[in-house]
Amino acid sequence: MRRPSPLPSPPTPAKAAPKRRARAEAAEPEPSRAAIDETSDVAGAVGPTGVDGPGEPAASSDGRVGVRQVWRAARARRKALRAEVRRFTQRQRRRRAIWLGAAASVGVLVALTFAAAYSPLFGVERITVVGTAQLNASDVEAALSGQLGTPLASVDSSAIKAALVGFPLVESYALEARPPHDLVVRIVERTPVGVVQSAAGFTVVDAAGVALSTAATPPPGQPLLEISAGVGSPAFTSAGRVMRSLPPDIRAQVTTVTASTPDDVAFTLGGTKTTVVWGSADDSAAKATVLARAMVARPPASVTSYDVSSSKAIVIR
Repeated sequence: MRRPSPLPSPPTPAKAAPKRRARAEAAEPEPSRAAIDETSDVAGAVGPTGVDGPGEPAASSDGRVGVRQVWRAARARRKALRAEVRRFTQRQRRRRAIWLGAAASVGVLVALTFAAAYSPLFGVERITVVGTAQLNASDVEAALSGQLGTPLASVDSSAIKAALVGFPLVESYALEARPPHDLVVRIVERTPVGVVQSAAGFTVVDAAGVALSTAATPPPGQPLLEISAGVGSPAFTSAGRVMRSLPPDIRAQVTTVTASTPDDVAFTLGGTKTTVVWGSADDSAAKATVLARAMVARPPASVTSYDVSSSKAIVIR
């Protein structure tokens, strides 16, 4: 029986090739962990045939991808993602830009308005006083002349108040700015209700007891107030309310007003010395209407007194 021949030994070159490849692999630096991660991120950017994305070089002939190719592929992918984000958020960014532009325009407009309002462009050049009957409007305008040249938005209301305090007839006032240069002062004057006699003379007062003027002789057209409790008492307040509720034609005939309590106000009419018993100041409007009708039906010269303390049952004597 023949012995089989021994197997031939592998050729020497076949052994040398793996050794050279191993030495080449050992000489080539191993890719970092970050490069390996980026390689996995760009798996979709590399085609199944080993060809990189657009504009990128193909992988080497042995199928391996270098660090530079991985970095370029990752950068291309990020750039593509940013482009997609911009495309899908274009409407939102446009809307935000419109809102920001509108807000900026409003802010600029408001700032310019305030700047113009407080600038000399809207300075006071004319002061007009309206609503005066007993006061001289020119005197009031002269007292307020310190506001000339002041911007309308910066008019000093406290200075105006201090100037108007010098006019006792001013009960209230209101300021009205009329751009670009006019300031209107609307005045409500106090209404005198009579004259109070004192050691200083005859003082004209209004319904609140504010002294308007004082003279040595009684001023014409003002009734004499004979209030036993004095100015500032409830009786004086009630008498003042009664005088303010009278129609002008009846009030012009009143010569004397008396009251000791808030409920016994009475006054005398003209030269006939006819007495009007008014009572309290309650329901004064109705009492004034009843008295006016009674004076037409029976004039004061033909009667001694009118009692309208009850507006529903007038008594004439």
